[in-house]
Amino acid sequence: MQRVETAPAVTEATGLADLYERHAPAAGRLAYLLTGDRALAEDLVQEAFVRVVGRFRHLRVPDAFEAYLRRTIVNLHTSSLRRRRLERDYLERERGAARPGPTVLPDVGVREELWQALQALPVRQRVALVLRYYEDLSELETADTLRCSVAAVKSLTARAMETLRARIGSET
Repeated sequence: MQRVETAPAVTEATGLADLYERHAPAAGRLAYLLTGDRALAEDLVQEAFVRVVGRFRHLRVPDAFEAYLRRTIVNLHTSSLRRRRLERDYLERERGAARPGPTVLPDVGVREELWQALQALPVRQRVALVLRYYEDLSELETADTLRCSVAAVKSLTARAMETLRARIGSET
């Protein structure tokens, strides 16, 4: 019985590093020519490399890694173009459906007043408000971030809002 040699499985970090060193420069050039943007090209190469290496054991011809990588780069680029076109179409539809409201310039004085009042809050109250209303986290997510109970988050935000209302209301 004759033993058939197959390409060694890429499981070691050195094997991955070697694959990357051999194929990344050419893949980068291809991606750059497709995108015209160096940062997008690097992201595209990274994503393609991760996808191909993740499926390396399932490749029909492991020696054709470069061809698989090239095809993956082209497919990812095509998908990103398609996604961008859909996003543009959606934004165009939304822009056409949006009714322009009255243009009101922001009141810089009120904004500064709110900023000063926010800065005067105790740290935990300020953090609770920022997480809840600026970062738009739920009470549970805010509680996890602050490492406290949901009830504590509710209390912190309620006290902070009360303090802000009192400060801003008394200054106007």
